Order: sequence, then structure tokens, then C-alpha cells
Amino acid sequence: MILDYEPGDKVTNPNNKDWGIGQIQSIIKEKVTVNFENVGKKVINAEKIELKKIG
Repeated sequence: MILDYEPGDKVTNPNNKDWGIGQIQSIIKEKVTVNFENVGKKVINAEKIELKKIG
């Protein structure tokens, strides 16, 4: 599995738009840690949830 984003990229979670814009902190295998403006840090399983890259 190849992810098209890297630490520092801005993303949104289409399933939870109210989380706001997030910045990717780290990627370890399929686990992506994102710091969202409205809910703080979340660990996303990239195999189950596809984040949308901004820009």
C-alpha cells in the first residue's frame, strides 16, 4: 500500500468533516497520526479511512 501523503501535509477526514483540517504528524505502516484543529490528535488506519489531501 502506497500513501500519497507524508508528514507535514494538510488533510481532512471526509467521514468527519467537523474535525477540521489536520496536519499529518507521522506514518507508521497503515497508521497515520494526524493533529486536527477541532479534535486534536487522532490515529487513523489508512486501510479503513481515506484521508483527503489539501492542496
